[in-house]
This record gives sequence, C-alpha cells and structure tokens, in this order.
Amino acid sequence: MFEFAWPVCFVLLPVPWLVARIVRPATTQAAIALRLPIALSGFDLAGGANPVARWKRGLAWLAWLFLVVAAARPQWIGEPIDLERSGRDLMLLVDASGSMDTPDMRIGGQAVTRYGAVKAIAGDFIRRRVGDRLGLIVFGSQAYLLTPLTFDRDTVGKQLADSVVGLPGRETAIGDAVGLAVKRLRERPQDQRVAILLTDGVNDAGELDPAKATDLAVAEKVKLYTIGIGAEAMRIDDGFFGSRMVNPSADIDEKMLADMAAKTGGRYFRARDTAELAQIYRDIDRLEPSADKGHQLRPVEEWFYWPLAAAALIALFGAFAPFAESLRASRRLSRGEATT
Repeated sequence: MFEFAWPVCFVLLPVPWLVARIVRPATTQAAIALRLPIALSGFDLAGGANPVARWKRGLAWLAWLFLVVAAARPQWIGEPIDLERSGRDLMLLVDASGSMDTPDMRIGGQAVTRYGAVKAIAGDFIRRRVGDRLGLIVFGSQAYLLTPLTFDRDTVGKQLADSVVGLPGRETAIGDAVGLAVKRLRERPQDQRVAILLTDGVNDAGELDPAKATDLAVAEKVKLYTIGIGAEAMRIDDGFFGSRMVNPSADIDEKMLADMAAKTGGRYFRARDTAELAQIYRDIDRLEPSADKGHQLRPVEEWFYWPLAAAALIALFGAFAPFAESLRASRRLSRGEATT
C-alpha cells in the first residue's frame, strides 16, 4: 500500500507563490543583486521589469513540487508480519524402533501403524506451536538428532514426516534419547526447557540408563512429558487356527515412564488410540501454552529519494541552462562577425 508518512508537508506547496506576491515589488532587483539561481527567481509570477521565461518558471515550480513530495516521505507499506515472541524450547523424542510398525491405530476408519498415527497427530501439534523453538530426536537402538532447536516448524514437521521406522535401529534406547535432549536443552533458559517422549516399549538398548537420564533432566531443570502409545487389544490372524486377541502393548514400561515424568515435574499419558493421542497433545498445549504472536510489523520501503533526486536534477538543469544559452549566443555572434 502506498502512502505519505507526513502528508501535512503538502501545505507548503503555495509558499513560493505567497512569497512572490508579498515581496513582488523588489523581487527582480533583489534577484539580480544577489545573483539568486534561476530555481528561486523563477517564482516571479508577475514578471516585473525582467520577466522570467515560462519554461524557467515551470522548472522552478516542478522542482519545488518534487521537494515537497520528498518531504512528505512517500512510502510503500508491506503486508503485516507477525513477530513471534521467544517461547519454550521444546524437544520431541519419537520412538522409531521396530515395534512402532504395529498397525493397532486407526485414522478415518483405516488401520495405521503407531508411527503413522504419530506422524499425523504430532505433525498437527508441531504446526500449533507458534513462537516455540522445536527440535526433533528419533530413537531406536540409538538416538539421533534430526532437527536442532529452531523456529522453523515446517522443517521439523517435514523431518518427522520423512523419517521411517527402523532407521535408528529396531530396539529402544529411551535413556540415550532423554540424555541427548538434556544435552541440547541445557544451554537454553531454565524455565523454558521441555521434552516430550513418545514410546511403545521398554528400554532395551543404549548406554544411558533411563533413571540416570532422568537425574540429568532434574539437574538441568528439563521438564519431561512421557507418552506410552499402543492399543491394549488387537486381533491377529493365526492362519489355520483362526484368530485371537492379544495385548500388543504388554511391553510398555508404564511405571518407568510415570516416574520419569513425575521426577521432572511433567506428566505421563497413555495413548491407546488416535483419539487419546490427539487429546494428549491438546493437553500438553494447555499445560505448556505456546507463545503468542506478539506485535505485528509492516515492512516500510522509503521512496523519498526518487522525488528528491528529480528535484536535484531539475535544479542542476535550471542552473546550467543560462550558461548553455550564453555559449550558444556567443557562437552565433562569432559566426556573424566572421561573416561580416
């Protein structure tokens, strides 16, 4: 959107005319005596004894117009941009071990794997965390940092969507994942360090014991929310013997996850289906509200230098035009004398 920052400057447009009217009796003589440039003397509207040529008067007015326009500060105002305030530093720890490929979740009536459900629901959670720094760790037999803490939620969501089950190994190194998160969060402000751990199993790999990792989180004031995911009943096909119901989540160490959350000031959640998982992320949104968008900024592009440059060029032309006329007259005179 185009606008003038100081439109009140346009009241200055008639000032030369007013000055010319007030000091008109002495304008011409004063201009001659003081050797005023044509850009100023050109405002002599009445003419007097030495009337100013129309083109010179027009140049003077045009230069003044551009000066007033420049003083009014023409600007191009861009669309509003939300300035995100610095919120929490939130690290997502997602289990990508082999058991996360179990198809005991449902989305839209269709069976999906646990990891597929996490991608869909955690992806929506990531998009809602406006103003937070987000990071992503996936873990299996080992823990890997896929995305360092960043405000770029799109990148975090894409990294989660592109990750696959089994990439970090088929086992579950919960302690290593928590330890890596603490290491990445320890340099951040103490009241903003949050980690969300999602797993469907028990710690059976890695070098760091979950209890020791929890002690590190307590020491570094990292709040840990833990989520155990997996249905409690699932029908499997036994082939010739028909089908039977099993508990696919029997391996989840709920006591360990609950203790880890309690010691760090967080909470443990149990997600038996996608509805519960979605509600858990909404509950975390409520417990750890994201930063608001804060103030808005509208980028401003200044354009005053264009009319200012135009006024300067016109003034230069008006100042040098008499010399050019004198030079042409001298040449004509010289040619005439030579002819004589």
